[in-house]
Amino acid sequence: MAAAAQLGNLKEEATCSICLDYFKDPVILIDCGHNFCRSCITQSWEGRDGNFPCPQCREISSGKSLRSNRQLGNVVEMLKQLHLPPVMPQGENLCEKHNQAQLLFCAEDQRMICWVCRESKEHKTHSASPIEEAAEEHKVKLQEWLLVLKKQEGYFLESRLKEEEQYKSLRNKLRAEKKKIESEFEKLRQLLKENEQTLHRRLEEMETKMTMIENANITKLSNQITSLKALITEIEKKSEAPAWELLEDVRSTLSRCNNVKIQSPEMVVKSYKVMVTLDPDTAHPQLLLSEGGRRVRETGTWKNLPDTPKRFSNCSCVLGSEGFTSGRHYWEVQLLQEGALWHVGVAAESVKRKGEITWSPEVGVWAVQGFNGQYSSLTSPQTLLSPREKPLKLGVYLDYEGGRLSLYNADSMELLYSYPQAPFTQRLFPFFYVYGRAELRLV
Repeated sequence: MAAAAQLGNLKEEATCSICLDYFKDPVILIDCGHNFCRSCITQSWEGRDGNFPCPQCREISSGKSLRSNRQLGNVVEMLKQLHLPPVMPQGENLCEKHNQAQLLFCAEDQRMICWVCRESKEHKTHSASPIEEAAEEHKVKLQEWLLVLKKQEGYFLESRLKEEEQYKSLRNKLRAEKKKIESEFEKLRQLLKENEQTLHRRLEEMETKMTMIENANITKLSNQITSLKALITEIEKKSEAPAWELLEDVRSTLSRCNNVKIQSPEMVVKSYKVMVTLDPDTAHPQLLLSEGGRRVRETGTWKNLPDTPKRFSNCSCVLGSEGFTSGRHYWEVQLLQEGALWHVGVAAESVKRKGEITWSPEVGVWAVQGFNGQYSSLTSPQTLLSPREKPLKLGVYLDYEGGRLSLYNADSMELLYSYPQAPFTQRLFPFFYVYGRAELRLV
């Protein structure tokens, strides 16, 4: 290994630093002692009249002080006979233009040049230095930049780590929130399902009870009809029979007639009684509804409620939750407050709910009004009513197909007012207006 290293040093000493090949006719510069091929040094000084620089150390010579170096030439010849390759293979790091070794680095163009390039017009005014010196200078600069870039890389790595941790934390929070929402909605779905099942059971129970009541009532009415028909037939026959036959057992016939309970048309309406509850989404903010939606009173205090399209915002009104588009329906309303203003009746679904309103059938309201012991219909103009008794409980009867609304004193079934027959075209809702701390209760 040591012999190979010494041989390499020997080959380097026998190589021209300009052409990077074994010396050919080697000459020595007397002033600095560096050796070159005669042709290489002569070509590098071509065109100069004075100030001849050494291509290797750049020391200036005043004249072409060249001297043949025969001993070095003999050494080169001996090395050639050993058939050893030169230190740097032919053509490596050579100037493409001049085929000379690029031993200098041009600072302005930031590239390696040969001595011929250095003396050309293109680079003559440029600052140039040996490639070893330039490499050392740039190595220092690159090391400085290496520190800066590594520091910047560390900053970016740290920033990326923080970003990843931050987004990981946010992602975990989002996933936790998603699970929470899914859990809450699952609870809601379960609750809704349970409520649905409960309501279905209640409705089925109500339907079963209603069917039982319906069957019982129909059976009762059918039996009454059969009895009446039989009695009517018997009376019709007696009326056409001779006197002796008519008077025979007439006491029994009259007794059975007296036992028949005669019902007025007003009493029949009660068989259409329905359950009515109040809709809180339509209630004016000054109204207070009971928990079951069966009682309402005016408080004089404005509650902070959302002003939805369904809500009455100017008049202290409320509608029933149930709307009707067919059939016959009857409900009763207890009047609980003396000397207060109230309206009871029905209203169309399209009734105006904002701003100033004048109640009448023309705007979709059919009702009666009570105020300080005075009663009237909400017609245009109003009709003053004169009931025989002061009503404490009102009965409201709606015949949708018949186009009629009638209001009664529910205790005596005295007809207070019946609106003229007119076709109903919209869904109708129970309608209530209370003012001056009035209070109504559905019974």
